[in-house]
Amino acid sequence: MKLGIVGLPNVGKSTLFNAITSAGAEASNYPFCTIEPNIGVVAVPDERLEVLSTMFKSEKITPAVVEFFDIAGLVKGASKGEGLGNTFLSHIREVHAIAHVVRCFDDENIVHVDGEVNPIRDIETIELELVLADLETVERHVVKTERNARNDKSLRPYLELILKVKSVLEEGKMVRTMDLSEEEEKELKGLNLLTSKPVIYVANVAEDQIGVADENPHVIAVKDYADKYGCEVVPVCGKIEAEIAELEPEEKKEFLADLGLQDSGLDRLVKAGYRLLGLISFLTAGEKESRAWTIKDGFKAPQAAGTIHTDFERGFIKAQVVSYSDLVELGGLAEAKGKGLVRMEGKEYVMKDGDVVEFRFNV
Repeated sequence: MKLGIVGLPNVGKSTLFNAITSAGAEASNYPFCTIEPNIGVVAVPDERLEVLSTMFKSEKITPAVVEFFDIAGLVKGASKGEGLGNTFLSHIREVHAIAHVVRCFDDENIVHVDGEVNPIRDIETIELELVLADLETVERHVVKTERNARNDKSLRPYLELILKVKSVLEEGKMVRTMDLSEEEEKELKGLNLLTSKPVIYVANVAEDQIGVADENPHVIAVKDYADKYGCEVVPVCGKIEAEIAELEPEEKKEFLADLGLQDSGLDRLVKAGYRLLGLISFLTAGEKESRAWTIKDGFKAPQAAGTIHTDFERGFIKAQVVSYSDLVELGGLAEAKGKGLVRMEGKEYVMKDGDVVEFRFNV
């Protein structure tokens, strides 16, 4: 899973990225300090792995991961090249979803590119640039398709589709707001449109807003905006997340407890990304390793096996499956087998989050 962190300059994107990855991306109080996207790989929080590791006496734990792309701040006119905008927009095309960081704090020591904090205006500035960039892409594609459709009538349904997309973009709307069929979404996939990517809004709040972010008028405005489009809002405080990132696991738990929180904002952001993209994790466990594997919700057993190795999918025979909850409740694999809760599943089995699996294959 690849999440691109976007937003206007000086909204806290690089501070947030540093907290996520401890990668040391430069964070400075001036626009465009990030030019090439910094990329960090982040573990998906999953306490189940610790339990399985103890149960199976595993030598190591390997969590599922998310790649975060820290993309430089966009400004008004980015679609026309302002602020090196075309370069930044091309970086967004590489990600599966967008984490749109919105400044919801007031701080006279940190300049705002537009002079004042106004999260809805900021969101609309970014999204308009994405719309304009997509419109340029679609207009070029319409010209090419119209020319080819003169001699190939089979292209006419596709031409109608991209003309429909063009009209939506001309109204200033995002492609993701369209009611498209699964087939239409597949047909548009090759265009890799920016406004078709799902979005999480990350409301960056001040330190004194942690725990009461829902009362922040800026956050309320962002949530009202997001609700109109069925998007999720995750409030975080970049400064506090940066502090948490420096702590050991036990210290982190104590720190969060003192703040009255169960999860860090970053953990909630990663989990929101999973929900946004319709992802789940299945688990494998043994003496060498306990590991989480990321798959699309709805994957069948052979497809899941293929995420481990293509040979597993090609030569799939059966999957030995037990749910994590059953395994833990009974205390081990032998006990679960004794209760008949370890199943042999075939090619049509649809995987569930938390399935503990051993695949059998023959190549």
